[in-house]
Amino acid sequence: MAETKREIERKYEATDETRLPDLTKAAGVSSVAEKGVVALDAVYYDTAGLDLAAHAITLRRRTGGDDAGWHLKLPVAPGVRDEIHAPLGTAAPDAEPATEPDAEPATEPDAVPRALAALVRARTLGAPLMPVVRLRSSRSVRHLLDADGTLLAEVSTDAVDAQRIGGPGAAWTEIEVELADDGDPAILDAVEKRLRKAGIHPASSPSKLARALQETGPPVPEPPRTEPAGDSAGAHVLAYLRTQVEALVAHDPAVRRDLPDSVHQMRVATRRLRSAFKTYSKVLDRTVTDPVGDELKWLAAELGVDRDQEVLADRLRARLDALPRTLLLGPVRGRMRIWSVTRRSGSRRRTLAVLDSRRYLDLLSALQTLLADPPLRKAAGNGAARVMTQALAKDHARLADRVEHALTLAPGEERDIALHEARKAAKRLRYAAESARPVLGGPANRLRKRVKAVQTLLGDHQDSVVARAELRNLAIQAHGAGETAFVWGLLYGQEEAVGAERERELEEAWRRVPAM
Repeated sequence: MAETKREIERKYEATDETRLPDLTKAAGVSSVAEKGVVALDAVYYDTAGLDLAAHAITLRRRTGGDDAGWHLKLPVAPGVRDEIHAPLGTAAPDAEPATEPDAEPATEPDAVPRALAALVRARTLGAPLMPVVRLRSSRSVRHLLDADGTLLAEVSTDAVDAQRIGGPGAAWTEIEVELADDGDPAILDAVEKRLRKAGIHPASSPSKLARALQETGPPVPEPPRTEPAGDSAGAHVLAYLRTQVEALVAHDPAVRRDLPDSVHQMRVATRRLRSAFKTYSKVLDRTVTDPVGDELKWLAAELGVDRDQEVLADRLRARLDALPRTLLLGPVRGRMRIWSVTRRSGSRRRTLAVLDSRRYLDLLSALQTLLADPPLRKAAGNGAARVMTQALAKDHARLADRVEHALTLAPGEERDIALHEARKAAKRLRYAAESARPVLGGPANRLRKRVKAVQTLLGDHQDSVVARAELRNLAIQAHGAGETAFVWGLLYGQEEAVGAERERELEEAWRRVPAM
């Protein structure tokens, strides 16, 4: 089973002659404990095209030290990475074949654990992982301790010998300062202050692998640019699409790790892409984007199985928690737990199966192809402000028609469906306003805020509709088991009241949306 830790560290340039200053003069450090020298031997894996390195991801197999094993490092912020560990010697079926380096392997051939390979599959798109660099380091370790002897940070001086597999080598010395688990990041600032006074400056490369690749060539590919290359409508739309594709791919490992809100964020990226394809149909040829949009719709629906269950469970639990204890008749919490666990376990398995499917990888490949060779139409060469203003006006008119139609209907199922369709239109206009904000500025931002308020009301209304259907099912199950269905009926009535209130609030919120 893979283990995860948050790694917060800083790297500094050094030479063989570099000497560390007295770090007990750094604020908070009372003593420095010498921990000796350890030999480390690491082989780094990537695709032939260095797809992981292009996104600052590292995957290595390391021996030596007290954390030998497989390490996958995923960037979180500058100087912050999530490090996911798996043990050495992982055997099938939990491993994927991988080729070991030709020259002097440190240990017997091993294989990339499937759990780690899966976490980078959205980057590799199924391409084989192979050794690209071998790093051998002689590491001199010191622990920085406070007055109570608690570890604050670890300072390492590494003499590094890097070898490109089948290519040239390089050697250098560097200093690494890593914050202790649950440590105060302020200690890193204090240590850096002492190092800078001693003439030791931050490293130009973010990692050993990055430096090894830089010095031994060929260079690491540049990540996709997310800023517009020009002022045309095509440039701005493509920049927005690149940002959303990157968000989709970046959230893939978070979804696999079941991190909070990850499914929602990945799903939002799919919706923004689909909306952009439709909103900017004069910029992008829909005969090309529609098939990709259909696959994005499929992915969003599959992700929704997990996300919608999470939202619904949270909503129903909150309703239960708000009830006085005197009204909690029957084993309602037990029934709620059984319902939630049963639904959650099934949806979780389904989500992971989708992310491991060939169809999902084909979708990611199609998105990369679309960005590499965009199907631009004639209007793509026009000014971004004009094209985006026209697109916003069209989406605004679409939303107006749906809201006004829904509000003319009598309360009931037909009106609920019409309001749900209006919600979809509100979401599309909101995303369009977001994409236009870098070009249109304040007006687009004001539109975004007002439409978001409408979308929120419509979303809460739809959630109440879904909740009512599920509460009815829970009532039927309780009745069938000989339990009272009182609580489920009570909550059903509350959700009915919420839906009616949101419908009343919608009229006022819609009047506040500026006309286009």
